[in-house]
Amino acid sequence: MAERVVIVTGASQGIGAAIAAGFASRGDHVVLAARNEDALSATADVVSAAGGIPMPVVTDVTDPASVDAMVAEVMAARGRVDVLVNNSGVGGPSGRLWEIEPDEWRSTFEVNVFGVYLVTRAVLPVMVDLGSGSVVIVGSITGKRPLLGRSSYATSKAALIGLTRTLAAETGPEGVRVNLVSPGFVAGPRLDWVMEAQATARGITPEEVRGEFEAESPLGRLTEPEDVARAVVFLASDEAAGMTGVDLNVNSGAVMY
Repeated sequence: MAERVVIVTGASQGIGAAIAAGFASRGDHVVLAARNEDALSATADVVSAAGGIPMPVVTDVTDPASVDAMVAEVMAARGRVDVLVNNSGVGGPSGRLWEIEPDEWRSTFEVNVFGVYLVTRAVLPVMVDLGSGSVVIVGSITGKRPLLGRSSYATSKAALIGLTRTLAAETGPEGVRVNLVSPGFVAGPRLDWVMEAQATARGITPEEVRGEFEAESPLGRLTEPEDVARAVVFLASDEAAGMTGVDLNVNSGAVMY
């Protein structure tokens, strides 16, 4: 487990930063890929404090040249990639489908689906050459259930389920595992925005929306970023060696399928 090379996209905040810290606690080399250089530096400090070895690389997952440059930099510095965590994602627009502009819809897919494709496409040849590797994709329960006014986001996250299963079938013979984690109602700034948008669309308060989200969980709580991070670290570990093509719910029981 120790000193693997792990790439985490969207590592500058929230779930991504928590995932990076989770791998750091195992002593891994953690490549932090995101667009915000200042935020990456802050995450790098967290990784170092947790016992990992950080390598921040400013990366735009929607730009093939930026992605290829990031992977080339990692290979030059570390010589391998053992784990890829595709965590980069955007919330997309909020509104009814016919109110969403084509550019808003397209930009959601650019990050949430095309970005996953680009980074995975760049990393998989390295893993195939090694004959081993683990890819973990961060999806959402919104890919499996409706969320009012979030059609572009829901559709993009549903696409990741099919991508995970197909990639698992394609890469299994090469010794690579591919799994998906489906978080839900994860506490943090993005969920605050979602609750505000839901409240506006429905004419209620954000506090009422939060209460509804908590009530959907048998545990009566939101999911914490660290909950998701522990699941991702597990799926990338030898303890999950028999798991591929899995869609693992980490949402305090709000969705169980």
